Amino acid sequence: MKFNTRAIHAGQKPEETTGAVMPPIFQTSTYAQEAPNIHQGYDYARVGNPTRTALEKLIAGLEEAAECACFASGVAAIDAILKTLKPGDHVVSTNDLYGGTYRLFTTVFEPYGIGFSFVDMTKPDLVEQAIKPNTKLIWIETPTNPLLRIIDIRTVAEMTAKRNILSAVDNTFASPYLQQPLVLGADIVMHSTTKYLGGHSDIIGGAVASSNEEFMDKIRFQVKTTGAVPGPMDCYLTLRGIKTLHVRMERSVENAKEIANFLNQHQLVEHVHYPGLQNHPQFELAARQMKDSGAMMSFSLKDNTTERAMKVMSSTNVFTLAESLGGVESLISHPASMTHGSIPKEVREKAGLSDSLIRLSVGIEDVEDLINDLEMALTT
Repeated sequence: MKFNTRAIHAGQKPEETTGAVMPPIFQTSTYAQEAPNIHQGYDYARVGNPTRTALEKLIAGLEEAAECACFASGVAAIDAILKTLKPGDHVVSTNDLYGGTYRLFTTVFEPYGIGFSFVDMTKPDLVEQAIKPNTKLIWIETPTNPLLRIIDIRTVAEMTAKRNILSAVDNTFASPYLQQPLVLGADIVMHSTTKYLGGHSDIIGGAVASSNEEFMDKIRFQVKTTGAVPGPMDCYLTLRGIKTLHVRMERSVENAKEIANFLNQHQLVEHVHYPGLQNHPQFELAARQMKDSGAMMSFSLKDNTTERAMKVMSSTNVFTLAESLGGVESLISHPASMTHGSIPKEVREKAGLSDSLIRLSVGIEDVEDLINDLEMALTT
């Protein structure tokens, strides 16, 4: 099946009891069993829930994975992946990544003896140089948050496969509609389903998908043992959101391209970070690796002061100043104080994230309204 069909039908079938086309919300914590210690189907909702199972099958189908496990948030999904490691292990990650990921790595897992190296992963030679004998995981975020750098998944995956190192990709910014890391050779793909998969800014969730059976056994153990699972209502809403993923992404990307071109030509804008622009340093890689260039971008102003950036972000009417991304509505945010506020200033600046950077999540509104809104904010 093609992607647009899989988004609606992958892993799905009418509910057995009633024939319901949409999986019902199984709002239960426990299930009747035929005999003690004989587990056929479901026993306790922390371990499994039919609504969650339907969502996991759908996401696995979109990512062409054998299995998927869903979590209460994207960070909970990352947490489960890191818990498959042990003290003394080492992780290589990009130096431009989501602030919550950086915080989890450095303040939670580093004190437990897991080491981290943060490098510019757009340069494969730096990734190779960072690998140590005890490296067990390469953490790839592409496009990166918030500078929209593109990391060559296939090249890094080939590098790790030779060394028996797992490669994991945070695919949140792209969504499986635009990028499928497992098809490119990665071992693991992770999503914050809060974003494009849910698509309506009304749920929190995460997912981990892989065809590595041994790894997924460890992830299922984390689900059962630590219990950071999504509730059935969140799973249902995510299922519903995914069924329009391809339609929403098409419109958001179409809008984003026009906005990127508008900003790129604006006399008050210094630089636009968007992989669909030909001046992007990884433009050709993005064209090969992704179906399209996405709906996320960031930009800096010629008056490159934090005060001026704050004025712009506070002056929009259609773009909402808010955390998060990937919903039907367009959002504007200040990475340095919002999504990346947990990263020390000197670390942010070394990676290229200035205090004056502005990030956009482009939604599905009329693009003329969005451009007029930005024009008004820029010239106020």
